[in-house]
Amino acid sequence: MMNHITLIGRLTRDPELRYTSQGVPVASLTLAVDRPFTNAQGQRDVDFIDIVIWRKLAETVANHLTKGRLVAVAGRLQVRSYEAQDGSKRRAAEVIAESVQFLDGKKSDANAPVHAATAVPLPDDLPF
Repeated sequence: MMNHITLIGRLTRDPELRYTSQGVPVASLTLAVDRPFTNAQGQRDVDFIDIVIWRKLAETVANHLTKGRLVAVAGRLQVRSYEAQDGSKRRAAEVIAESVQFLDGKKSDANAPVHAATAVPLPDDLPF
């Protein structure tokens, strides 16, 4: 059996970092992903997909990503059930990220170096 999902989209808000009672970092964010087809009005609809990231990757994402950044997320789909405050039973689908790739530079830095071949701003924290 296989449970693998890969998404490319933009963050709808800054990542939210918190820690479990055992001190394990966990971040959550929502990714806006265009559908691969247009609707009757000729526009692309967008899906808003909840992403959960654990441990060191959660801290990295929370420290370096902000609303509007373009990322690729690879992981697995998880559906969980829970009881709402009103007693009704609910289900939530979310992607548990195994890897996150930053696909664009920081939006706030207009002077960021740009790679000439692809015109994509390079991140400021490259190791070389």
